[in-house]
Amino acid sequence: MGKDYRREFQAEFNVSRETLARLDYYDTMLRKWNPAINLISKSTISALWQRHFHDSAQIYQLIPKKNGHWVDLGSGGGFPGLVLAILAVADPTIRFTLVESDQRKSAFLRTAIQELTLNATVITKRIEETEPLEADVLTARALASLDKLLEYTERHLKPEGTAIFPKGEKYKDEIDRAITLWQFDVEEIASKTNPNGAILKIGGITRV
Repeated sequence: MGKDYRREFQAEFNVSRETLARLDYYDTMLRKWNPAINLISKSTISALWQRHFHDSAQIYQLIPKKNGHWVDLGSGGGFPGLVLAILAVADPTIRFTLVESDQRKSAFLRTAIQELTLNATVITKRIEETEPLEADVLTARALASLDKLLEYTERHLKPEGTAIFPKGEKYKDEIDRAITLWQFDVEEIASKTNPNGAILKIGGITRV
């Protein structure tokens, strides 16, 4: 779909022309940097707007109270963190922290944040070595199994905060494994981009 999907994206998320222009610029940056540092799989470039932009943007719709500190773990090429920061660019009450241990990917993220004038910072450290970030909203995409994500969440999410994790077709198995180690409230939301997957909206996390 690629660029042809752009119009559907705009209609789905009702984004302004300014926001769409930022996403266009981000699209250009990804295509420019990707051959050198492999930000996303080469096979998904042609479906960038659906596979990555739409998949990330649907998370934004799941947070009714859009303010506070949003933290994205293992941001890679910026999904979902940079997309969320672009969607929130007009709202100064939301600030973003992107955690990415890879130096080259962090350099890309910082360049994108500067050129897109986003309210975001990058931490280049391993997640478990990063000081607790006190997130109101915590996200991670294609990073780790749910039980491992809950370890990170316990460290970096406020007790009253919300974690949102897009997951693939084996998400129910991941939930089953995680509940042997953790207590948590989970809402399973159908993914708009993966008919066999779900977005897990999680809170109330404590160790068993």
